[in-house]
Amino acid sequence: MNAMTAFSARKEKGFTLIELVMVIVILGILAAFALPRFADLGGDARASVLSGAAGAMKSASAITHSTQLAKGLAAGADVTLEGQAIKMANGYPTAATDGIIDAANMSASATAGAGEDFVYTIAGTATPPTITLVPDSYSGAGTCNLVYTESDGTSPASVVVNDGGC
Repeated sequence: MNAMTAFSARKEKGFTLIELVMVIVILGILAAFALPRFADLGGDARASVLSGAAGAMKSASAITHSTQLAKGLAAGADVTLEGQAIKMANGYPTAATDGIIDAANMSASATAGAGEDFVYTIAGTATPPTITLVPDSYSGAGTCNLVYTESDGTSPASVVVNDGGC
């Protein structure tokens, strides 16, 4: 009997497996709620939106240019894609809403908060003209935009993404 009481009197120290699992589960739940508060993924999302829009603009520019060449149209003649007239200059879409914005089928507005994906600014007096798109959700002070530059007649239209400050 002495051996039995000595064995039961000895207490094990430490945590049970159930207790450890419960602590891990609680920490996981807390991390799931805390992570979005500390990790701002908005900048990465805006940079991705700009990259996607740049791809759409490059493709639209190439398609409209190819269509114009294939139909034998003059360099400034409008091109019709899917029933939409696209304004052209020097063989590529113009830096305007009825040019590259319509060709790429993008949603943009001149004013922020209008419910569109982008806010645009047109520099029509620049040579060649440019249109700058900023994600509507962006309100920072850094550079987070996309610039489409019209063709000047010697080189094709270009698209530049500036996502360093998104």
